[in-house]
Amino acid sequence: MQQIIDRRLAGKNKSIGNRERFLRRHKEQIREAVRRAVEGRGIRDIAQGEDIHIPKRDISEPVFGHGQGGKREMVHPGNKDFVQGDRIERPQGGGGGRGSSSGQASDSGEGEDDFVFHLTKEEFMQVFFDDLALPNLIRTTLAETPEYKTHRAGFSSDGTPNNLHVVRSMRGAIGRRIALGSESRRELHRLEALLEDLRAQPGTPARLHEIEQIEADIAALRARIDRIPYLDPIDLRYRSRVRTPVPTAKAVMFCLMDVSGSMDEARKDLAKRFFILLYLFLTRHYEKIEIVFIRHHTQAQEVNEHDFFHATETGGTVVSSALVLMEDIIQARYPRGEWNIYGAQASDGDNWHDDSPRCREILEQKILPLVRYFAYIQVVEQEQNLWHEYSDLAADTPNFAIRKAAEVDQIYPVFRDLFRKEGAAK
Repeated sequence: MQQIIDRRLAGKNKSIGNRERFLRRHKEQIREAVRRAVEGRGIRDIAQGEDIHIPKRDISEPVFGHGQGGKREMVHPGNKDFVQGDRIERPQGGGGGRGSSSGQASDSGEGEDDFVFHLTKEEFMQVFFDDLALPNLIRTTLAETPEYKTHRAGFSSDGTPNNLHVVRSMRGAIGRRIALGSESRRELHRLEALLEDLRAQPGTPARLHEIEQIEADIAALRARIDRIPYLDPIDLRYRSRVRTPVPTAKAVMFCLMDVSGSMDEARKDLAKRFFILLYLFLTRHYEKIEIVFIRHHTQAQEVNEHDFFHATETGGTVVSSALVLMEDIIQARYPRGEWNIYGAQASDGDNWHDDSPRCREILEQKILPLVRYFAYIQVVEQEQNLWHEYSDLAADTPNFAIRKAAEVDQIYPVFRDLFRKEGAAK
């Protein structure tokens, strides 16, 4: 029976199988490192690798050692502090080369630095989505085959007859004939001039023999020149066309977040996770995508990404101010015929009571006719007045959806439900 062993090395001589086992063994340390990285990253930088530091003591493996063997009894004179079975503490300061907690150096001992390795983009994203309870579904759910466009890219020596470039082919054929026949033509011109001079001189038997020899050489050169093909297969040139991925259209994503006093850091973290998923989803569909960040309390303003998640300004809640600002920005910068517009709103649902009906009116009459999809995420379980207004609108509007996500492990199931392909089972 034959056995086939694949000994091909992975990239940079690393074993993929060993790497996967290492990731499984140290899942908790890696997950914690990814969590810290996500907290410090922006939406545009989420899909990157990360350097992971694991203490040396956490990757040590048990080993078998051989003792001295036999039954031994040892007497240690002068011992007044310990009896059999006592555990001796590690000496204070130095020792092991790691330094003491006071930060002082040591003059003895040896140690090793923490083990550092790099998570690839795919591994980082897998761990990131594993934290959302669905580790591998992101690759199949969000992936899409890009569209391609063909364009000219010079000429090639092979192709189909309908792509044949006649002028370029004839130019190459003329150049080839000139190059191959240039030496013969120079010799032909020399012999023709010599023949003319000989014929002008008086004829002798020797001269007549020389004239016959030159005429024979001239005939041979003309035959050689005539044998050069007029058009050879190596002369043919075809128009070359290449396929390059192109975006079907441009897209813009509006991120609207409530930053009133009731939105604490935990609720903002839920909103950030949802916006990250939405950004990853859209970047798989569109090559060019812009993000507009709008934060609001009683007033709305367009901000950068850092201020969107980390600014400390707070106040009451008037949700309609964010929707009005979104419509103004669309009208000013993003024509509907040129842009695919998406919106995502995250809030705890607590709104000024008289403002919720106005939010529904703005969405129904001004926002939803302009966008391809609008999603509202409530980051608390208890239903507020804004939820009730949006519920009535979502029931009759196909491009508007509302969901609740009060816990971290609910973010990805909610997102998958919002952006599920048509006809797919829930």
